[in-house]
Amino acid sequence: MLSDRVILTPPYPGNKRGALWADNPLPHREWVVDLEFRASGPERGGGNLQVWYAKDGPSAVELSSLYTVPKFDGLVLALDQYGGRGGSIRGFLNDGSISYKDHHNVDTLSFGICDYAYRNRGDPTKLRLQQTSHGFEVLVDGRSCIRSDKISLPPGYHFGISAASAESPDSFEINKFVVSTTNSISREEIHRVPQNQPHQQSQQQVRADRQQQDQPPLAEALRDLPDAPASSYRSVEDQFGDLHNRLQSAAHQVNNVYRELSMLRKNHESQMVKLEQTAEQRHRELADRTRAANEKVAAMERTIQKIEGIVVRIQKDVEGKDYKEHFTSLQNTLKDTHLSLSEGIPAAMSQIVSTSRPKVGLFAFVVIAFQIMLLGAYIVYRRRRDNAPKKYL
Repeated sequence: MLSDRVILTPPYPGNKRGALWADNPLPHREWVVDLEFRASGPERGGGNLQVWYAKDGPSAVELSSLYTVPKFDGLVLALDQYGGRGGSIRGFLNDGSISYKDHHNVDTLSFGICDYAYRNRGDPTKLRLQQTSHGFEVLVDGRSCIRSDKISLPPGYHFGISAASAESPDSFEINKFVVSTTNSISREEIHRVPQNQPHQQSQQQVRADRQQQDQPPLAEALRDLPDAPASSYRSVEDQFGDLHNRLQSAAHQVNNVYRELSMLRKNHESQMVKLEQTAEQRHRELADRTRAANEKVAAMERTIQKIEGIVVRIQKDVEGKDYKEHFTSLQNTLKDTHLSLSEGIPAAMSQIVSTSRPKVGLFAFVVIAFQIMLLGAYIVYRRRRDNAPKKYL
């Protein structure tokens, strides 16, 4: 892998899948796979991790898990919480005749199992798969987990890793995935790789087939030549060929580092340009706000100066003029007004009373006339009643 960490299933959300597959098949019968991974999640989280060695794995298996994969030819090592043991590692073989997703009980097809609590450990779990002339073995953190001398997997298959998370997800993080050959493979066998796979080394390039996110493909993986003892070189040509291959590998690595540094430099320059543009925009905004605030302050200062000038002029007028004559004139005017009012009001009131009082003779005439009218009315009433016919019972 070109990255020190690849997250196959994220901590959130759940029900996600992810996979890594080697670009090229492995041409050797004897090999060693070193895998370091970390699994973390809630207390009741769920998910599974599969290590595949399958024929046409990228197309036949893709993102499938143990329970969803159709017919495949090869090996799958499943890590999950089977049986409620807190973690288990199980091995399965298939010759392409069994569809695991249609099988009624896939768990019964395992050829080996061991319990191992791999969740929430903090440190990465180190898993090793190796096939030698003595058989097949799986080791976890240096301890043997599954071993069989009856298993021999053919060459030409693809290595891969897939993971799936439940609704309450486990996050599977791959830190290392390295495939190397054993020491029993001679240098001549390494040089006899077919021409359609130039410079195929023991360490396989693995690309991230991450379906959750659309990312550009990673750069071509660095190819490191495996170490070999000095006795394996039987001629000067072998030594020169090995030196050439190592120099070419070093040149590729330097070129890759240069490309990475160039990308970092471009990213840094683009980030700096964005930061400068943002800083300049913020500076203009602050300048505009400061200019508006300064204008308001200047207007307030001018208003205050005008008020101070008016107050100073009023103070000078009050201090520089004598208002004694004005007060004396005002006092005399008030006195004259008071005298005129005190003298004129009684005469006016007596005149109003004398001209507006009622006449006694007129009043007496009205009263006498009213009484005469009442007397006349009563006399007429008596006469009419006396002249009316009498009624006797």
